[in-house]
Amino acid sequence: MADGTPRIVSPFARPAVSDDTPPPYSYEMIDAPSEPRSAVAEVSDAVKGATQTIRDAIEIEKKPGMPLSVLRNIAREAPLGSLLIAFLLGVAVARRHSNSR
Repeated sequence: MADGTPRIVSPFARPAVSDDTPPPYSYEMIDAPSEPRSAVAEVSDAVKGATQTIRDAIEIEKKPGMPLSVLRNIAREAPLGSLLIAFLLGVAVARRHSNSR
């Protein structure tokens, strides 16, 4: 090496590890634990995310020509007819649900 010839290093050679240095593949502090969160805070965040998703879906469906827009227009033009249809659908679903038990 002192004579100027290049030193050949094997790709499989492992560097010397002393006891006071951590191993090279230590995953201890990659994701440092954050402050513990209460269950209430986690549920609150989940509910906020769900309501935002529902709010976004409703906004998309409110556009003219979409099903929610069509239903809203029908309900405005014939509120009693819409109420009757909703009631009959509820009765049909309740009967089907009670018969399946």
